[in-house]
Amino acid sequence: MTLVSSFTDWLQPLAVCMTAPSFQNFVTLVCGWTFARRRTVTAMIQAAGVVGKRHHSIFHRFFAEARWSLDRLGLTVFDLLAPWLGETIFLALDDTLARKRGRKTFGVGMHHDPLLSSRKTAVMNWGHSWVVLGVLVQFPFRDDRWFCLPVLFRLYLNKDAAARSRRVYRTRPELAVEMLEVLCKQGESRRFHVAADSAYGGRSVLKHLPRNCDLTSRLHLDARLYAPPPERKPGTNGRPHHRGERLPTPRKLLAGRCRRVTLELYGRRDRVRLADQTACWYCTPKRALRIVAVDPLSGGRGVQAFYSTEVGATAERVLSYYARRWAVEQTFQETKSHLGFEQPQGWTRRAVERTAPTAMLIYALIIAWFADVGHRFWTAPERPWYRSKRGPAFLDMLDTLRRESLRTEVFHTRLAGPGSRKLKQTLLRVASLAA
Repeated sequence: MTLVSSFTDWLQPLAVCMTAPSFQNFVTLVCGWTFARRRTVTAMIQAAGVVGKRHHSIFHRFFAEARWSLDRLGLTVFDLLAPWLGETIFLALDDTLARKRGRKTFGVGMHHDPLLSSRKTAVMNWGHSWVVLGVLVQFPFRDDRWFCLPVLFRLYLNKDAAARSRRVYRTRPELAVEMLEVLCKQGESRRFHVAADSAYGGRSVLKHLPRNCDLTSRLHLDARLYAPPPERKPGTNGRPHHRGERLPTPRKLLAGRCRRVTLELYGRRDRVRLADQTACWYCTPKRALRIVAVDPLSGGRGVQAFYSTEVGATAERVLSYYARRWAVEQTFQETKSHLGFEQPQGWTRRAVERTAPTAMLIYALIIAWFADVGHRFWTAPERPWYRSKRGPAFLDMLDTLRRESLRTEVFHTRLAGPGSRKLKQTLLRVASLAA
């Protein structure tokens, strides 16, 4: 099985990140990842049709021992997205759980499971916790939604896992700041804006943001807010003021005069009461923030507060910035459902740190290929019972890549001599994958 040439052209720039033999193995694994039903290394090389042609240990060693950098690979994918990026590059930051078993597997530990937990009960599960930084892109073929294309990854080790591995314990916000510094250094002349939930909106991230990066996140309703510190008058003695006068909390803002507006966020229209102000948070007294408090008048959401380091942004724009963060949740769901993010079975440190993130990089590459070339081959399926579909989803993009790859291989194979035998093998392999 081979991939369509228009997609392998997208893979070619990644060759600078590894040796020529490793890149050849990488292309084979991407092909297997695209067609396999289960994303283990052995299942992928079976789907790619290289069993018996090359030893299977070569592909295991690609993740466990080969010399290539995951960060460099992700930054190269980021460079490939340049045609769709504007003056300000929007990012999404979050973490996700990949459920795993096996005490010998590197980095596994007990982590909060958001899918099994509720507001009243927190459920812990055994697995890997991945902190992911993705680029938010709005493509012309789907201008009604944002896509989050992951580029950088960090495996979070809880204190027990860090002690077992003899590594220094680092919190998720510390790993997030490290990734932001790597990406913002890659584009020093660009402006970045990251949207993150409250886990990455505290002072551990806000106080260490790169200079060319803004942040939009959640804020506690009773957060202590202050005016900027007053200027020190000449000849004044004593310690300078670190904070100005106390300002109303987001909760008290809503008790006063508010604006009533209609917002179109998350694919729905809601009426809300809005109040906003410019203030400094207690933990960052010298950094001005745009504070927005929201009281929904329709829908099931409660009272919420947000902030943005982009002080000149309007309240509606701050809310739209935060709403874009939802794209990373869609990315987690689609990579787990359609690309087997949780399925790789590696257990050594390098294999664990490389294999699962590769699924998300392939996710980014497939969407970028579809935006560039693949959308020309897509036709909407005939489903009279499903009339609300607005455009292609990721599964449609994956199916388009599979169909075009298969069509190219079948139509370019001669029907006489050895070609007929190869054609039969291809069709039988496809039938076995579909069974």
